[in-house]
Amino acid sequence: MIARARGVAATLAGLVLLSPLLVRPAEALPRYRLQAAPQLHLTQGLELWDLDRRVMPCTYCHVNEKGGAPWNPFGQAIQATFAREAKEGRHLTFPQALHALLQADTDADGDRYPDALEIYAKTLPGDPASTPAQPLAELRAAFDRAGGAEQFAPPQKGRKTGQ
Repeated sequence: MIARARGVAATLAGLVLLSPLLVRPAEALPRYRLQAAPQLHLTQGLELWDLDRRVMPCTYCHVNEKGGAPWNPFGQAIQATFAREAKEGRHLTFPQALHALLQADTDADGDRYPDALEIYAKTLPGDPASTPAQPLAELRAAFDRAGGAEQFAPPQKGRKTGQ
């Protein structure tokens, strides 16, 4: 009986020690990332996407791979979109600001591939070293056939994004 009680106590102690490790994936997914990943179709076909940081790395918007300041050019462009819209008296949600930026057809990192095309090609729009393999004209045609920037529109109520 005492051995069994010690075994249970050891198991509970092990769970307490491991609990920070078990919780980390959820902590590593801030609200903006939870909204952006499905909106950008990065979660398609991945049932457990929220447990996998590779779906949408922090370096989509941040310089550091663990997030936080400073922001890369794409993260700065999202911030500028919020600021510009607020100056006009419009207060956007993150999905709306992201969509507005992608509709603008800008190239935050200056690599000649607009941000929306980079997201469509699953490269990093804030990293000039991360570029699509397809030539620009070919990628643009495929992007337009797929629905252009509208495929990254904010989710509508009652409709899941990325499905």
